[in-house]
Amino acid sequence: MLKIHHSFVLQFLGIFALMGVIASFVGYFTLKESVISDYEVRLKQEIGLIESTLHYVPSLDAYIAETAPRIGKRITVIASDGTVAAESDANREEMENHANREEVMAAAKGEFGQAVRFSHTIGIDFLYVAKRIVWQGRSYTLRIAVSLQKVLDDFYKLLYRLAGVLALLLLVVVYLAVRMSRKIRYDIAQLSAYLEEISDKNYKAVVKPRYFTEFLQISLLLKNLVKKLAKRERQKRKYTARLRLINKQRNDILSAISHEFKNPIASIVGYAETLHDDPEIDGRIRQRFLQKITANAQKISTMLDRLSLSVKLENNDLAPAKSRFDLCDLATECANNIGKKYTDRTLDVSCPPSSVEADRTMIDLVVTNLLDNAMKYSEGAVTLEIVDGMLWVHDRGIGIAAKELDRISSKFYRVDKNTWDNSMGLGLSIVSYILALHNTKLQISSVEGEGSSFGFSLAPLLPGAASDTAPAADVPLL
Repeated sequence: MLKIHHSFVLQFLGIFALMGVIASFVGYFTLKESVISDYEVRLKQEIGLIESTLHYVPSLDAYIAETAPRIGKRITVIASDGTVAAESDANREEMENHANREEVMAAAKGEFGQAVRFSHTIGIDFLYVAKRIVWQGRSYTLRIAVSLQKVLDDFYKLLYRLAGVLALLLLVVVYLAVRMSRKIRYDIAQLSAYLEEISDKNYKAVVKPRYFTEFLQISLLLKNLVKKLAKRERQKRKYTARLRLINKQRNDILSAISHEFKNPIASIVGYAETLHDDPEIDGRIRQRFLQKITANAQKISTMLDRLSLSVKLENNDLAPAKSRFDLCDLATECANNIGKKYTDRTLDVSCPPSSVEADRTMIDLVVTNLLDNAMKYSEGAVTLEIVDGMLWVHDRGIGIAAKELDRISSKFYRVDKNTWDNSMGLGLSIVSYILALHNTKLQISSVEGEGSSFGFSLAPLLPGAASDTAPAADVPLL
């Protein structure tokens, strides 16, 4: 494998040689085009002079044989049928029919016809210029040709001169390339020494390239890289610790799910085994056991519904089906339903009529969750009120620590002192997702030892405003 300075020198020389070849080709074709253009003009002028004197010529062969040496050109006269009537440089009897020659056909269509072609008769390249003429009442094509050998001769002379100049320049380029190579090797050696220092963890090492700022930039980038690597190492340690915490939380979640499902499943199994082992059991006891089995199965179904709903809301698989309804009526209905569950508790509702547009089933689930949590984790009276468009649920429980407030609505999150929901920590998470679908959010305020308040607001619907009603989304009331 080539070193960088060797590669640089070889590529530099290769580019220089390629430029010389390209310049040679460009010079050749430029010179050839220029000469051909000049010859075309001259040949047309000479055709005009010959044509003007043909009226007095008794013999084409004699005239062509006399004129061609004088002007230094090849002259051919072609009859209308393509046969050669006169030729200055070859035996016309041995020549092919010229009717299909490019310049002859072009002259038949326009004033002049021209072509550059290799002549098999003479054996060299010629420039042909032809024109239709009339001699003694008959139509002919007068063609004058000039050899392009002179173009090649001039090009070879130019090429030799150019080769000499290129050879001299090549020596200069080789000298400069060698000097450049030495400078590159010096700076690379400096950079290599610097990398060795870094590999020995000497991050204070200094590199001082002498000739190229690019190597200095590389050294600065390496220093920045070292700083980033050290920073990433620290981040890696933090990330590892975070993964451990996530694994612990995942284990806690699985443990919580297992615990929540274990009790109702154990109850179902216990009651079922009792019924199975004692076929003669009293009918009233059998009925009560069956009710217990049904209740625990419903509890498991409810927990599964919560998990499913949480996933759907998190993945945006549910969209609110908005309709117009009175939030106060909904809140009162939810309070009545919760009151049937907690018959020995006090639940006060204070709200004015509040017309809103939202998904009624989803908001029902939100209010029910907030009321159920408040009743479950407090012993005093619970109050539901709507003030200035905000629905609040106040309890007089143990409160929530300030450090827990920002995380209490996270999925599967549980406060150390309590769960704030008996179904795997999903209640407030579901509430937050639903409120986000309605472009609002859950607001929580709490004082430890005094109680907590949970609230949210929905955009009120102005009186008389039209709204499109839609069927409620298929959301289970959990």
